[in-house]
Amino acid sequence: MNQQDEERERAHVPLLKKLGPGLVTGAADDDPSGIATYSQAGAQYGYGLLWSVLFTTPLMIGIQIVSARIGRVTGHGLAANIRERFPPPLVYLIVSLLAVANTLNIAADLGAMGDALVLLLGGTSSVYIILFALVSLTLQIFIPFPRYSPILKLLTLALFAYVGAVLVVHTPFEALTQTLIPTLSADKDYVSVLVAVLGTTISPYLFFWQASQEVEEQRATPGHGPLKEAPEQARQHFRRIKIDTYVGMTFSNIVAFCIMLTTAATLHVAGITEIRSAAQAAEALRPLAGDFAFLLFACGIIGTGLLAVPILAGSAAYAVAETFRWPIGLGLPLAEARGFYSILTIATVLGVLIDLSGIDSMKALLWAAIINGVVSVPIMLVLMILVADPHTMGPFVARRRLKRLGWLATAVMAVAVGLMFYLL
Repeated sequence: MNQQDEERERAHVPLLKKLGPGLVTGAADDDPSGIATYSQAGAQYGYGLLWSVLFTTPLMIGIQIVSARIGRVTGHGLAANIRERFPPPLVYLIVSLLAVANTLNIAADLGAMGDALVLLLGGTSSVYIILFALVSLTLQIFIPFPRYSPILKLLTLALFAYVGAVLVVHTPFEALTQTLIPTLSADKDYVSVLVAVLGTTISPYLFFWQASQEVEEQRATPGHGPLKEAPEQARQHFRRIKIDTYVGMTFSNIVAFCIMLTTAATLHVAGITEIRSAAQAAEALRPLAGDFAFLLFACGIIGTGLLAVPILAGSAAYAVAETFRWPIGLGLPLAEARGFYSILTIATVLGVLIDLSGIDSMKALLWAAIINGVVSVPIMLVLMILVADPHTMGPFVARRRLKRLGWLATAVMAVAVGLMFYLL
């Protein structure tokens, strides 16, 4: 079969099979912590922040395509590429902050999942937190990557719960007009929530995960290598990455929009403007939108948590293991990648211990947001340098359009982080 025949055959591959790292990464962005942030935005400001979802979508797409390309072209994750091009102290600082932020985020997500299951079934939240952590670790450690990857893809269906939730509440025409014609405010609280939405949507762990999953997919596919070594495969994979990332990030932001719209149309209208967790948002919906909307919202928290917790732990494990040149990958058995799986396990167990210690999950989420803000801008700066570097990317340096989009995303995050510290 010649190259034209291969390309013709690939053109007939169903869209769902073309989707993978981008779809899963985008879905993981709507984790229970993100749900809490979007719910607070809708409850506090009604339809006034819906426009922010449209604004962040292209920025998120741009920086995630940059991350995916670096992984696929080089055959290594982000930490390995940063290690090769930048001083060790910078690498250690970035990776340490990422690991700490991810661990705090795991704690916040596990806590929200436990609280959501208590709302559905009763019982004790701490027992459910331990159960969810064990399920997450078992899937990652003992299920080979070719079988684990479809499980992650299947879990993205949990996000349709929020599309269903928005369909059972009344949304006036006002929501559309405020989405397309935003009313901006210099109010401190408004800016704080806007910064939180930006920080929740564009998160460092997503960069590391998508790049590493491109490497995993490449290693798991016979006959496929890093594009620097197999340039004839570049056209095929760049097109797949583009489709995968556009669909994944658009899906992610549609769900964020639905969460914000649902809480705006119910909680905000009813005068409930303070949301401290995703589970509280689900509970508050019950008397306002009915049991079905409550059920969808609560189940969505659990489903997205089952997707996000392993990705948070996994991205930390990829970053630390690559920094110290340990064998990496969910495709490797436990005996061959003890360091990688140890970091993954430690991050998850520490998340459980934070929850069991009684620390307020919202405080954990606040610190995770602050650390993510601190680390996101230097990581994005480093990514934009790498993707334009011929030594790293060979003949596949980013074109002008992608670089402009990536630098715009970096500038927006820099402003958001500056505002965050100003407000703090």
